[in-house]
Amino acid sequence: MNSNLQASLNDILDKNKIMVIDGSMSTALEALGCDLNNKLWTAAALNDAPELIKRVHMDYFRAGADCGITCSYQASIPGLMNAGYSLSEAEALITRSVDIFLEARDEWWTNEADASKRSYPLCLAAVGPYGAYLADGSEYRGRYTITDEELKDFHYRRMELLRDAGCDMLLIETQPSMREVRIVSEIAESLDTDYWVSFSCLDGKHINEGDLIRDCAAELKDGHPHLKMIGVNCTAPKFISELIDELHSACDIPIAVYPNSGESYDPVTKTWHGNADGISFGQYSLSWMQHGAKAVGGCCQTVASHISEVAKARDKFNKMIRIR
Repeated sequence: MNSNLQASLNDILDKNKIMVIDGSMSTALEALGCDLNNKLWTAAALNDAPELIKRVHMDYFRAGADCGITCSYQASIPGLMNAGYSLSEAEALITRSVDIFLEARDEWWTNEADASKRSYPLCLAAVGPYGAYLADGSEYRGRYTITDEELKDFHYRRMELLRDAGCDMLLIETQPSMREVRIVSEIAESLDTDYWVSFSCLDGKHINEGDLIRDCAAELKDGHPHLKMIGVNCTAPKFISELIDELHSACDIPIAVYPNSGESYDPVTKTWHGNADGISFGQYSLSWMQHGAKAVGGCCQTVASHISEVAKARDKFNKMIRIR
């Protein structure tokens, strides 16, 4: 990273009031010609197409993203080793996800960014759930059959590698299970590194395993000094405003939301179907900001154009605040 610069969540929020998160890595990679129909999903591109991952990051910066998520969601050590990589190769690929982001960030900042208007982007290292490794849609169900110790062993080394590679924050995302969140939060705290937790949700009140999201937030609000944000991703946009309200009712941790575009996912065929509900992503984004979200972006089926809508909604929101 440029030694003269340090990405900071507080700096971004102080300057912009709302942080714009980037969009889907998978949808953007597929649009560039990547075949992701395998158990490694986006993690395969770490070896096969790192230049396209970098291009995706750059496109999101250009669209207005103040932070970006590394291509490490599906990059677990067991998953990579099951695909034929050695332990050292698997660890190197996980580290590479951060390296690619940092290279893209500094190249964009040096050559394209207007520092008077933009914030130095935050590097969020994606830590996907155990269900993502199973590649059977379990991140939308939870209810894993492994032990707590096995869950800890699954996550620990990857999180350590991402921290050591130089990310600014661990993004523990698409979490369907409070049991798993307890374990990964404990790991992050033990690693002495900042993180945020993002749940995948069933409706406007419950995470996918069935717990009330307000109960999850209440459990996390104290005793987690490195937890800097809490929120929701990989969830239908129609539920987000209610989920923000539920989170607000239980904690004062800044809330981040980056839902899907509106389609439904079939974990058997690994495809998306249906249409959005007629409300633009920008309209949705403005309403989430009005409900109190401090960071807004997109997850599955969102691309740079969606993030441009979020950035414009943020400008509109900030203008509304100034007028008041």
